[in-house]
Amino acid sequence: MNIRDFLTEKVQSAMTTAGIPSECAPIVAPSKKAGFGDYQANGAMGAAKVMKTNPRALAASIVENLDLDGIAATIDIAGPGFINIHLCPKWLATQLAHAQLDDRLGITAVSAPQTAVVDYSSPNLAKEMHVGHLRSSIIGDALVRLLEFQGHKVIRQNHVGDWGTQFGMLTAELEEHLNTDDSVMALNDLEVFYRQSKQHFDADPAFADKAREYVVKLQGGDQNILKLWEQFKTVSLKHSEEMYTNLNVTLKPEDVKGESFYNDDLSVLVKELQEQNLAVESEGAQVVFLDEMADKEGNPSPVLIQKKGGGYLYATTDLAALRYRADTLQADRVLYFIDARQSLHMQQVFTLAKKANFVPATTSLEHHAFGTMMGADGKPFKTRAGDTVKLADLLVEAVERAEKLVREKNTDLNDEQVLEVARKVGIGAVKYADLSKTRTNDYIFSWESMLSFEGNTAPYLQYGYTRIQSIFRKAGISAADLKGELALEVDQEKALALKLLQLSECLEVVAREAYPHILCNYLYELASLYMSFYEACPILKDGIDTATRNSRLQLCAQVGNTLKTGLDLLGIEVMERM
Repeated sequence: MNIRDFLTEKVQSAMTTAGIPSECAPIVAPSKKAGFGDYQANGAMGAAKVMKTNPRALAASIVENLDLDGIAATIDIAGPGFINIHLCPKWLATQLAHAQLDDRLGITAVSAPQTAVVDYSSPNLAKEMHVGHLRSSIIGDALVRLLEFQGHKVIRQNHVGDWGTQFGMLTAELEEHLNTDDSVMALNDLEVFYRQSKQHFDADPAFADKAREYVVKLQGGDQNILKLWEQFKTVSLKHSEEMYTNLNVTLKPEDVKGESFYNDDLSVLVKELQEQNLAVESEGAQVVFLDEMADKEGNPSPVLIQKKGGGYLYATTDLAALRYRADTLQADRVLYFIDARQSLHMQQVFTLAKKANFVPATTSLEHHAFGTMMGADGKPFKTRAGDTVKLADLLVEAVERAEKLVREKNTDLNDEQVLEVARKVGIGAVKYADLSKTRTNDYIFSWESMLSFEGNTAPYLQYGYTRIQSIFRKAGISAADLKGELALEVDQEKALALKLLQLSECLEVVAREAYPHILCNYLYELASLYMSFYEACPILKDGIDTATRNSRLQLCAQVGNTLKTGLDLLGIEVMERM
């Protein structure tokens, strides 16, 4: 049940009956202030402007025709024409009881599923993943999980950097190690291997010539060089896969479609742009000038698609990728999770892809940019030595810090349980600290705040879930065995039930706007309302009758299921004990 959609239909029907033009929207939304109802319909003011009439009188006409018998306890008009709808507790209890019968919490799959291609993570295989890959990986994965939950067909695409001039250097270095060393050992630390290769390239002219020669051979399809390249790719991807497993990110090897995948289409694509008179020669290079993105002086935006020497660029590969996603994958919607510094590049690629008819006009192309993880000094997060922080090191430290906290707070768990809880708390804390921030903003990385058991953090929500499980253990009953009607007799019960029923509305916004922090805020508000309910409404206290106890346990069960579902959509695990 989506209450907002349900009420929107009811108000729209009342507006039609009241003679209001169909283009006037009901504008139904949850009320933001206590005392102004549970939902407000604010369409009377806009309609009154169109009809040139009194908005409050028009609102009265809408209310007169509004059929909410048994649904709304009261309906009143405030100010110039705000319609306040106070929902009936009994009706809310019935909707929540229906939701409890379903693993999906009463949320139905979309009626018209789309094919969504999601481009995220995209590490460079020449180096190990670092903190700069964190946001793309976890924000993208949260949207993937949510879109799949809604019933869409989701195709993950990990557009890894596995092609280009640096691979001539790296394959040449790897070949030399093969003669003296085990290649897997040589690639054990990709950062070290890359630095050694670069130092070798800079210091040894003969090796530099060999590396340049290997670039040409690689691009020409030389089987021996391709074999070295494949070996380097395999080891590099294994590093990435370990990070995805540790992060609980759902990317798999079969989701990898690197830059090399589109190599054969690049020359074809440039030729087609030339034939459409879009690509023209400029100083020996092939460039498309986009009038659609002209600057204030009217100068078109240049998109370089082929270098003077014949080499291709990111724009060329991204255009080829878009064409593949539109033609072969039949995408209705393509979502890119790439940092904000690439905004101009993505806008150029999207504009050109549509202009050249590589992508249908109906396909939604979306760049969901994000800001930077910053250190306490307000600068991009680095090690104390000023180096880029490896993602592997960050996650190890997160789990170690979480283990220390868990041991301080709980002595009932054995070592195996402590390590499992520490893993879920540590990784969850890092992910949630990021996902709970508005993705377009930079944010300050802080171990203290992210691992806190108070406030809008993963540990707080995970603890909220385990607390509910402990109530059921103490009660000696399973949520599945609860019987009796759900009754919402006090304000805290009604507020909690209403919030539980608003999950589908929240998920719709997150899926449309790709802002996971909205789901984080919802879960935090839910957990906070639960604490108010827990303090005001005794559950297992002596003297509580069975019907009231069972009703409140049903509320507890639904909060637990919703917390678990919401955190799972964010890629964060819960635990029964903590």
